Amino acid sequence: MSRIGKKPIVIPAGVNVTINGQNISVKGPKGELSFDFRKEVAVAVEGNEIIVTRANDDKESRALHGLTRSIVANMVEGVTNGYKKELEVNGVGYRVAKQGKDLVMNLGFSHQVVMSEIPGITIDVPNPNLIVISGADKQAVGQFAAEVREKRPPEPYKGKGIRYVGEYVRRKEGKAGKGGKK
Repeated sequence: MSRIGKKPIVIPAGVNVTINGQNISVKGPKGELSFDFRKEVAVAVEGNEIIVTRANDDKESRALHGLTRSIVANMVEGVTNGYKKELEVNGVGYRVAKQGKDLVMNLGFSHQVVMSEIPGITIDVPNPNLIVISGADKQAVGQFAAEVREKRPPEPYKGKGIRYVGEYVRRKEGKAGKGGKK
């Protein structure tokens, strides 16, 4: 039996869960999310808990059991507390600013890179070298953060670029090799 799949999900106060056929909707203070689960698993609300069960012990059913439970748990967490990703911008002349709903980035190109907020995602720029992406949907927040990071990923020689806060970038020595210039 799936260790993750058999754990019940506690529904916090202020969160409404509705199940309609193969669709589950979770509504809370941070927004509303829905998910269409597969027929191999069943989702039920019992009291203040969500229970995910599977029909049989097929390999696919076992895999979907834990996956469905994780997705539903992330939905409950997202509408309750939300998710956020922080990105830092390193490099001489590299900076970011927010203009209206657009994120404007100067990343050493001959032009500015502009990305617009998508529905369900909010962008915040507390200082010119920090981007905070937040929202209720864990997948959407992570995907948007990855797309922002992709505009100028960190390079291994000087460490310039956009990286997640706390991300370790393995550094390399330059052409000089071991000794370096003295």
